[in-house]
Amino acid sequence: MPYGYEGYGAPGSHAGPVGQAHAPGFQGPQGYPGPQGYPGAQGYPAYPGYPGQGAPGYGWPAMPVAPANGMGVTGLVLGIIAAAGFCLWPLAIVLGILAVIFGAVGRGKARRGEATNGGQALAGIICGAAGIALGVALLVITVVLSEEEKDTAALEPPARATTSTAAPAETAPAQLTPA
Repeated sequence: MPYGYEGYGAPGSHAGPVGQAHAPGFQGPQGYPGPQGYPGAQGYPAYPGYPGQGAPGYGWPAMPVAPANGMGVTGLVLGIIAAAGFCLWPLAIVLGILAVIFGAVGRGKARRGEATNGGQALAGIICGAAGIALGVALLVITVVLSEEEKDTAALEPPARATTSTAAPAETAPAQLTPA
């Protein structure tokens, strides 16, 4: 019964309509069960087993084991760093190789059902490969430009000396002759 229902006492009290008392386990109007937990009250029997435990199947289920997503996430993070930091080409190549390795291991775990992030592992493989490609391209550009610079320096003629070692000729002062 809702609290303060007209003509009845507070929940848990054994008072019925005003002036009438009811025994524990009283069935109220419309089939509502009476108060529970009192000596002699009719309620549900306790589940045999440990005290204080409910029937099986009730309550929160046990938490499932969390999937091991570390390899896929590691591959993705290393791949992003390799692709974004390709200007540091030695580091980008090394991180890209590691990203491909970790991504492949994470992808294998996802296929076996040991992980749930197969997409992240694949993205790590792709970003790692992009980081390797960009790092190698920057390495090639650096080597080619440095070779061209050496070639152009060898083809230029030597610079001319701008200072003369000979002493300037002295000129005699002009003499004025009368006309």
